[in-house]
Amino acid sequence: MTASEDSVRPLHRTPAALAAVFVGGAAGTGARYAGESWVPHAGTGWPWATFLINLGGAFVLGLLLEALARSGPDVGRRRWLRLIAGTGFCGAFTTYSTFALETVELVRDGAPTTALTYAAVSVVAGLVCAWAGIASGGVLTRRSRS
Repeated sequence: MTASEDSVRPLHRTPAALAAVFVGGAAGTGARYAGESWVPHAGTGWPWATFLINLGGAFVLGLLLEALARSGPDVGRRRWLRLIAGTGFCGAFTTYSTFALETVELVRDGAPTTALTYAAVSVVAGLVCAWAGIASGGVLTRRSRS
C-alpha cells in the first residue's frame, strides 16, 4: 500500500485507531471485571454490578461525547480521546450481553417480575444517565469557555 492510499484509509481501518480502541477496551474490560467481581450477582437478586456499570458508562459516554463535540471538530487530541475513552473504554466497560444474560437467567430462575423490572429500569435509567451526561458535558464546556 502506498502512502497516499494509507492517507485515505477510513479511520476505523487504520492501525493507530485500532490500537487506541484496543488500549481503551482493555482498560474498560478490566474495570468491568473488577466491578463484577466486587459485587457478584447470584440467584434471583438484582444484578447491581451490571446495572451500575451500564448506568455509569452511559453517563460518562454522554458527558465525554458532548464535551468533545462542543470543544471543536473531531480531530487531533479530541479524536484520540473519543477513540480511547468513548469507543474503547466505555464500549468495553458497559455490557449489553451481560445485561441480556442476567435478564434471561432471572426468568429462568423463577423471577420474571424482577427480570422485567430490571430490563425496563435499565433502559429508562440508561437513557436518563446518558441525557444527564450530555447536559453535564454542555455545562462543563460552557463554564470552561467563560
